[in-house]
Formats: sequence, C-alpha cells, structure tokens
Amino acid sequence: MAPFPVLVTGGAGYIGSHAVLALVDRGWPVVVLDDLSTGFRWAVPDGVPFYEGDVVDTDLVKRIFEEQKIGAIMHFAGSIIVPESVENPLKYYDNNTGKSRTLIQAAVESGIPHFIFSSTASVYGEAEAKPLSEDEPLAPFNPYAMSKAMTERVLADTAKAHDMNYCVLRYFNVAGADPEARSGQSGVGSTHLIKVALEAALGKRSEVAVFGQDYATRDGTGIRDYIHVSDLAAAHVHALEALIAQPARNLTMNVGYAKGFSVLEVLDAVDKVVGKPVPRRMEGRRAGDVSALLADNSKLLATTPWQPQFDNLEQIITDALRWETKLQAIRESESQTENA
Repeated sequence: MAPFPVLVTGGAGYIGSHAVLALVDRGWPVVVLDDLSTGFRWAVPDGVPFYEGDVVDTDLVKRIFEEQKIGAIMHFAGSIIVPESVENPLKYYDNNTGKSRTLIQAAVESGIPHFIFSSTASVYGEAEAKPLSEDEPLAPFNPYAMSKAMTERVLADTAKAHDMNYCVLRYFNVAGADPEARSGQSGVGSTHLIKVALEAALGKRSEVAVFGQDYATRDGTGIRDYIHVSDLAAAHVHALEALIAQPARNLTMNVGYAKGFSVLEVLDAVDKVVGKPVPRRMEGRRAGDVSALLADNSKLLATTPWQPQFDNLEQIITDALRWETKLQAIRESESQTENA
C-alpha cells in the first residue's frame, strides 16, 4: 500500500499527466496542481483531486499539503520551449527557477520529505560524449537549460540544509503517448519531431523542416535518443520509491534508452507507420544543435528496478498517432460544444 499521496505539479500537461497515470496504475494516491496555461483539465483522470492554480501561490500549495496529507512532490510545472527561452529569458527564470524555489521553500516549511524534479539533458550543453553520463560537466547554453540547472542546484543546496531528499531526472527526447490512449501530447505549436511529423502526415502542417544534413552521422542528420513517455513516467515512480527506501540519499539520473535515431530515420519510420511519405523541407543547421545526443542510463538501471517497456521507435510513433487521432476527436467535440 502506498504510504502517502503524491502532489504532481503540472499534472495536466504532457509528461505530468503520464506520471499521474503511472502513479495511479501502481496504486499511489495522487493530487494534481496545474494552472492550465498549457495543460488540459480533461487530461487528469476521474477521481484524482485537482486544484487549479500556480505553484507560486504558497497559501494554496500549503493548503493542498494539509488537506491531502501530501508526502512527496513530482514537479513538472514550467516552460519548455528553447527558442522562446532565448527571446524571453525572464519568463523562464521566473517559471522554471523562481517558482520552483518558492515551491521548494513551501515543501521545506511543511516538512515534505521527498521531491522529484523534471530536468533535461539540455543541461549538458553542446557535449557530444556518447552516451552522456551524469558526471558530464554541465554547460547549459540557453535560458531554458540554465533555468533547469539552477533549480537542480537549489535542490542540492536545500537538501544539505534541510530534512528533504530529492531526485533530478534528466530527460532526453520524450515522445509517444499512453498505449491505452488515455493521454498524449496535446499542446499547440509543438517543436518535437515525432509530433510535428505526425501533424504533417495528418494535414495539420504542410511539411517537416529537417535542420542540417552535414553532421558526422550515418545519414548527415542529427541523432537523438527518443524515449517513450510511458517509460519516462515509470522512471519517476521508481525514483520516488528509491527516495523512500533510502531517505538520506539524493539522486540525479538520466532517462533515455542509450541509443538513437537520426531525423531521417524517424521520418522514414513515420512514413512506414502512416503508410505515406511525410513532406520534408531541408534547411541549414540550427544554432546550438549537436550531431548526436544519447543517454547513459546505467545509473537508473542500477539504482532502480526500471526497465524499458516500449523501447521501439515504431511503437512510439504508433502510440503517438493513435493519440493524434483521439485528440482530433476531442478538439472537434470541444468545438461543437462551444458552438452549440
């Protein structure tokens, strides 16, 4: 029996909603806090207590802690678009660093013992060690990555001074959707390759831009480590249980498959799954992109019982496609309701 409820901030968003499903499936009581700026109320399962609000609202957060008897936090709330972070850095230092600091302070003051933080492989910067381990020096090169790295430091320093342990999970390229189509990537204007490719395949976009064809890779396009979002969500549950098992231990772990696919390989796989070619437009490299980015996941494998269940590119794409079809139906239903 799970010992206490878990508060999931950003639990109505893409990754957060999958973490909620993973917790519920494993028997954990869950509570969601989300301001619905990018999340969706319908993404929270029936029966899960939901509070609409911002993590910076300390009075609300502490009320949730007390009302729901919270014993751990999984913190997903934040902003994630790299180009936007360059254009509007203050937004990212506010949403990802400042508000996280406020939430961490509220957790300390309320005696919440466990904190899991949603971080990113972007904190490694332009490093191309293959695969990247957690010992790689941090070199964030945009405000998004820096805002995450700064929060990692806040957690590390806080854990030294207070009775709290934490786990930082650094994600590689998250993709796919819940295999049962209970949730998926639902935001508008996504920059994730598989989401963009499927939108193009379904006529929601005219084409997919391929940035760079002259990398030192097998076909000249960039290689990334794509992890199924449900495997990522499961890693959070295992991380929580690892923190509970050893309260004096803090963890920082990569979450990926330690293997990668090039942009063209992903697009070819999308072609195969949807049964027709996706229109492509070749462009030059984007600033800051590296040729390959792969996770060393050996620490996660050694520290927890986590094992990938959906480590298959075509399954990732198939689950994402199933969700895109369902999402289209949801949007049409919402439109009909609004026009009624």
